[in-house]
Amino acid sequence: MTTTERELPESVSERAGVRAGSPLPLGIQETGGGVNFALLSRNATRVRLELFDHPDDATPARVFDLDSVRNHTGDVWHVWVAGIGSGQLYAYRVDGPYDPPAGLRFNFNRLLLDPCATAVSRSPAWDFAAARGYDPTAPGRDLTLSQRDNARSMPKCVFVNESFEWGADEPLRHPWSKTVIYELHVRGFTIRPGSNVAHPGTYQGLVEKIPYLKDLGVTAVELMPVQEFNEHSVTRTDPCSGRRLRNYWGYDPVVFRAVKGSYARSPAPGRQNREFREMVRALHAAAIEVILDVVFNHTAEGDEWGPTLCFRGIDNAIFYTLADDKRHYRDFTGTGDTVNANHPVVRDHILAALRYWVIEMHVDGFRFDLASVLGRDGAGRLLANAPLLERIAEDPILRDVKIIAEAWDAVGAYEVGSFSERRWAEWNGRYRDDVRRFWRGDDGMMGAFADRICGSADIYSGSGKGPESSINYLTCHDGFTLNDLVSYRDKHNEANGDHNRDGTDTNFSANYGTEGATTDSGTEDARTRQIKNLLLTLFISRGVPMLLGGDEFRRTQDGNNNAYCQDNETSWHDWGLPEQHREIVRFTRGMIAFRRAHPVLSKEQYYTDAEIHWFGPRSGLPDWADPKQKLFACLIWEHEHSSLYLMFNAGADAVDFHLPTVAPTHQWHIAVDTASKSPRDLFTLGEEVPVQNLCTYPLTPRSSAILLAMKPNPARGGATV
Repeated sequence: MTTTERELPESVSERAGVRAGSPLPLGIQETGGGVNFALLSRNATRVRLELFDHPDDATPARVFDLDSVRNHTGDVWHVWVAGIGSGQLYAYRVDGPYDPPAGLRFNFNRLLLDPCATAVSRSPAWDFAAARGYDPTAPGRDLTLSQRDNARSMPKCVFVNESFEWGADEPLRHPWSKTVIYELHVRGFTIRPGSNVAHPGTYQGLVEKIPYLKDLGVTAVELMPVQEFNEHSVTRTDPCSGRRLRNYWGYDPVVFRAVKGSYARSPAPGRQNREFREMVRALHAAAIEVILDVVFNHTAEGDEWGPTLCFRGIDNAIFYTLADDKRHYRDFTGTGDTVNANHPVVRDHILAALRYWVIEMHVDGFRFDLASVLGRDGAGRLLANAPLLERIAEDPILRDVKIIAEAWDAVGAYEVGSFSERRWAEWNGRYRDDVRRFWRGDDGMMGAFADRICGSADIYSGSGKGPESSINYLTCHDGFTLNDLVSYRDKHNEANGDHNRDGTDTNFSANYGTEGATTDSGTEDARTRQIKNLLLTLFISRGVPMLLGGDEFRRTQDGNNNAYCQDNETSWHDWGLPEQHREIVRFTRGMIAFRRAHPVLSKEQYYTDAEIHWFGPRSGLPDWADPKQKLFACLIWEHEHSSLYLMFNAGADAVDFHLPTVAPTHQWHIAVDTASKSPRDLFTLGEEVPVQNLCTYPLTPRSSAILLAMKPNPARGGATV
C-alpha cells in the first residue's frame, strides 16, 4: 500500500469484489460468498476499514474508505468484501470531531476494535499508553488530539468463521434447587506448577480438572471474566519484589463478545473460540453448567485519561454516561467510566452480546458485575423498571439461562432483595456478612443467621422472590478466601503497591490467636472447626450455594483481600493443598452430597411453620431477643421416614442440647459434627452412627452438628433415611 493509495483511496463501489453491503447485522458476517462489515457510529464523518496480514503490522494490506452515501444507512457504516477467510485480521478508523467538551473524541490516528468482534489478536505486551487519543505532553492534555498512529501496537480483530461440531450438546438447565456453583479463574485454576495438567492456565487445563470438579459434586462453574482484556494494563509494581503487577481478574473488557485469547493453548488468531467451545462441551458432558462473570457496566477505556480502543473512538457520546460538562465521565463503577446501558443502541448491543454467548458458545448463564449500574439512565438515576434489565429477563433467547446480579454499584446503590424482577437471582451479600458475624461470635446475630439458613425471606419475599433468588456465598474472588477469613484479623494488601489502602476493611474475620499461618495446634483446631461450620452452613441453607474455588482445600492469599493484580502464587491454586488439607476436601464433598441427599434443604420455597421448629438448648424456643445468645437448634421435617435436627453453637462454652422426642420406630443418628476429627466429622449416607444418649447431645464451643431421625434398616445392617 503506497502513500498515494492511502491518500487517494479508490471508491469501494468501483472495486471488483466489493459492494455496498448491508447495515445488519452489526459486526462481521459471511454472506453471499463474501463478508459483510457493519459498524454503528452516529456522529462519525468518515469510516475506514483496514485488513491486516499480521497482528503487529503497522500498515494494512487492504484499505476501504466507506462512502458516506453508498456505504451508510442511518447510523450504520457498511461494506461487503469478497475473498475474506476465517482468521482475517481487521480494524477500523473512525473520523469526526475531536471536541471533548461536547463529548466527542474521534481520532482517525487510532486503530479501533469492532465492538462486535468475537476474537482479538494476542499482544504480548499491550501498551494502553500508546492508544491514548490525546497528546499527554500538550498543555490541555485530553483537549489536544494526538497525531501519532498506533496501528503497530494495537491488537486487531479476528474474523472467526470455523465450523464446530457440538454433537449432542444441549443446555443442561439444572434447576436452582440442584445447583451448586464453583467460582474459579481459568488461568489461576491450573497455571501453578504441580497442577498435573498438560496445558496449565488454559481452557484445556480446566477440562483436565473436570474429574476433580465432578468428584467434588459441583453442578456449575462460574468463570471469572473471559471477555477479552489487557493483562498488562496495571502500572503499579510490587514494592517488595519490584516486579510489575498484572491485571489478573480482568474486570475491564475491551469488547463484550471476544473470548480471552491468552487462555487458549494455541496462539493462532481465533483459536481461542474453538478451545472455549471445547471446554463448554466437555463440562456439559460432565453435567456441569458454565456461568460467565460478565462486565457490561464499564470498559477498559476508563476516564478521560484512558486509552481509545473501541467505543470511545466510535461514538463516545452514545456508549458512555457523560458528566454535565461532557468532557468528563460519570463514574458509578469505581473505574473511571460507566457504560450508558439504557441508551437504546447500547441496550441492543449488550443483548446481542448475551445472545452470542448463549447461541454460539452454549453458555448456561451470566453473573453481572455491578449490575445496579445497568439499571441507571444516562444521567445516572436508578430506574424503577430499567429497560435493559427487563429485556434481559424477558428476552426469548435468554429465557432459559441463569441470570445473577451483583445487586450494587460503587456509589451507594444496594438492591439486594429488590433487584429488578423475579427471574433475577442475586449475590446475597447480607448472607455472607451475617453468617460470618454469627460464627465469629458477634452479639445479636442469632436471628439474622436463622433467617439466612432459611432462604432470607426477610430480604426477598417482599419483592415476590423465593429463596432460589439468593446466591449464598461466604467468600468470592473479591475478599478473603475461606482459609484467610479464619486466619487474619486484618487485610494484608501491601503487595498491591497501594500502601494497603485498597480492599475493604469490613471483613468480619478473626485469626483465633495468631495473624496468618501458624503451627500452633490449638489455633489450627479452631480454624478447622470454623471452616467446617461455615461450609456446613453454606450447604444446609436454602438458596443457591456458591463455593470459591480452592476454599475446599484452604487456598490462601496470605491475607490479601483484593488480589486483582496478583497473577502469581498469591492467587494461583496450589494443587499440593488438597492432600495437605484432605480433611476439608472430604468434608466439603460430603456436605455437597448431604445437601443432594436431603432435597428439603434446597427447595425453592420458604419453610412453613409445619416444616421447621426452633429450639433452645434446653428445649423451648430460643431467646431471640437476647443479643448475647449464640446457640440454637432447629428441627426440619423431611418426610415420614426422616427429620433433621441442626444444632449451632457459636459461643465460647460447651452446651448439651436436649433432643426432641422421636417416634418409637426411629432413632437419632449422627450425620455431621464439626468438632470431630475426620472421618467422624461427617458420615456418608447410610453410615450414620446412632446417638448413645437419647436425651442430650453435647456441642463443643464454636461447633455445629446434624442429627437424623431414621428407622433402622436390618437388611443393610445400619440405618436408612
